[in-house]
Amino acid sequence: MIDLKAKSACEGLLPIEIGGVKLSEVAPAEMTLIAPYRGKEAALAKAFGGRWPAAGETASVEGGVLVWFGRAQAMLIGTAAPTTLAKFAAVTEQSDAWARVLLEGAGARDVLARLTPLDIRDTAFAVGQTARTELFHMQVSITRVSKDAWQIIGFRSMAGTLVHDLQRAMKGVAARAI
Repeated sequence: MIDLKAKSACEGLLPIEIGGVKLSEVAPAEMTLIAPYRGKEAALAKAFGGRWPAAGETASVEGGVLVWFGRAQAMLIGTAAPTTLAKFAAVTEQSDAWARVLLEGAGARDVLARLTPLDIRDTAFAVGQTARTELFHMQVSITRVSKDAWQIIGFRSMAGTLVHDLQRAMKGVAARAI
């Protein structure tokens, strides 16, 4: 009989630290994609106490956070979706589908600047903002979680590539500092 063991998306790959920038895996948490049915947007927002994220925003909710995840979609992270949402939205549990990493440190912005077309300056991408974008050659979600930290969510199947691309950029930024 095969003995299967659960592994996180980045197990054995992280953490790494190069030049004062640290890349670590975010602890696994429940992740649920929520897409409101046409005409049910207001009822869905009400179910979350009026806190449904606008494009590019996040919204704190009891036990978790709603991260804008594309047109008329949000990812609920950190808590289970209430079962009552099914009458307002398509609700899809996706906890095992994503790799979540945290890039942090004084040079983290320079690392991201090598990999994404986003304008991540303080004036353009404030704490709490999020975007679905490219990171080198893959699609990700990038959320600024503090002054010098970004959460990056990518497809679980691309976790090795995500870590490799970020590590390569971290090495490049560190080399420039020498």
